[in-house]
Amino acid sequence: MKITPYLTFDGQARDAFTRYHQLLGGELEMMTFAQAPEAEHFPAEHRERIMHVCLSLGDFQLMASDTMPGDPACGGGTYEGIKGCSISLHPGSIEESQRLFDGLAEGGQVVMPLEKTFWAERFGMLTDRFGVSWMINCEQA
Repeated sequence: MKITPYLTFDGQARDAFTRYHQLLGGELEMMTFAQAPEAEHFPAEHRERIMHVCLSLGDFQLMASDTMPGDPACGGGTYEGIKGCSISLHPGSIEESQRLFDGLAEGGQVVMPLEKTFWAERFGMLTDRFGVSWMINCEQA
């Protein structure tokens, strides 16, 4: 079995995943509602929203989509952000930890600064500018 985090955005999926791809690398695949086989069923003003995006990093994936305003399956367009979950990254060095932390924190909010803890060489928590909560945990110097 495989578990893959799937995030939901309100029109920011393209920007968020473009940024994550810049910071994390990997392979990025993105599809808009306009590219769907029955695109005409979606409101024209929302067809450039992301229907599905996948960032593949080795054996791991992070996926997402944008909500479609007014769709009951998407909360009826009452998007409240991403809550109750964090994406945890485990870089192999302090330098990589700092690079990722700084990049994700840009325009966001630091919850706990990246620092040495009793369980890790570096650990920090933040919410990025897209509302996604991240934890950076570097266990090795």
